[in-house]
Amino acid sequence: MERGRIIDRLIAIKARQGGGSAFRPAREASMMRALAERHRGLLPLDTVEGIWRIIISTFTYVQSNYSVHVDMSRGDAPMRDSARFHFGFTVPCVPHHSAGGVIDAVARGSGDLGMFALDGGAGAGAWWTRLCPASAPKIIARLPLVERPDHPAGMPVFVIAKPLAEGAARDVVIDCVSLDRWRGDYPDVLGALGAEIIGNAADGMGLSLLIARPGALDAGAIASALRKAGARDLKVTEVGAHAARFDSSVSP
Repeated sequence: MERGRIIDRLIAIKARQGGGSAFRPAREASMMRALAERHRGLLPLDTVEGIWRIIISTFTYVQSNYSVHVDMSRGDAPMRDSARFHFGFTVPCVPHHSAGGVIDAVARGSGDLGMFALDGGAGAGAWWTRLCPASAPKIIARLPLVERPDHPAGMPVFVIAKPLAEGAARDVVIDCVSLDRWRGDYPDVLGALGAEIIGNAADGMGLSLLIARPGALDAGAIASALRKAGARDLKVTEVGAHAARFDSSVSP
């Protein structure tokens, strides 16, 4: 209730300043990591994270109503559990039957979020190419924010939103890379830079890769490495970014 009174004042201030997105992925990741790092005692971290997620997601909803569009094409409980664990029951959860359906819904909405598995679900193909246009939704988070064994909602998922003007996390940048065909050296040359291929699918007459790279690494370095490995007809387009993964089970 005390936080609610603060949010009331924040809403009034933002209205006078012309609004702005209520989502702050970088701040959320930083706050959750700090909570995990100082966690002590008998109260499980699962409970701490669950309470925190409900508070943040609900008050974000209070500031600016939004829905979460979720790909339920697999019909699996883990996706539903992930949506409710990370966004609670106050925020409307809208089911869809594909990652493409989620992307389209977020593109049509005024400020909604979308959520789907990292692989986009069965038969999704190169779903990330739909995020390439400048005005298209972009990846803003990878959940869960804190990874650990037996996480109650541990299914790795991407969260997308319309491009954020501020508050984005850029520890890891996600690129869509179109090129002529697959070559076996790609994983090694990218791995040497600290980047990795997280998606690979045919796209029209060529190949499309989804690549995660360190935020400090320029996209030009990715393109250069792939060209040295033989890639042709190369085009790199940024399709989002998210906070670095944090594993609470690993000692500092």
